[in-house]
Amino acid sequence: MENSTAVLITIIVLLIGILVAFVLMKDKKKNGKAEDGENLDASTRTMRLQAYERLTLLVDRIALPNLISRVNQNGVSAREMQMLLTRGVKEEFDYNITQQIYVSPEAWNALKNLKEQNMLVINQLASALPPNATGLDLNKLLLEYLMTDKKGQLHEVVSEVLSYEAKKLL
Repeated sequence: MENSTAVLITIIVLLIGILVAFVLMKDKKKNGKAEDGENLDASTRTMRLQAYERLTLLVDRIALPNLISRVNQNGVSAREMQMLLTRGVKEEFDYNITQQIYVSPEAWNALKNLKEQNMLVINQLASALPPNATGLDLNKLLLEYLMTDKKGQLHEVVSEVLSYEAKKLL
């Protein structure tokens, strides 16, 4: 009986030892994954901050006053200026389209709305001009619109959204 009791006690001690070793190994793996996750989070946070930075620059570049001053050319017609402005908005947006995977859907939708609103305003105001209007006429009309219509300042709202979300990552 003493032999069987000793064997039983030995088996129980071994099982407890194996169980403790298993729990410790599992805990060690879990902690290792947490450290890797922390590194991944830091890397991801950096990439997300860079995306917000690039998109803030995009908002600045497609803001109509900045776009007008950047693409302005003397001697072009209103239709040619319309094409230059809409192409500028589209190219800037397309260049940064991959950044959407790093920002919230709300921020990306705000950015898309800015792009679409700018293109709509450019096209609507250009179509309201006479056929012989100059690019300067279109630019002047766009700037007047921006000064009188509160929706014309959408780029400021989008910049604030991006800034707010970027600050949450810090």
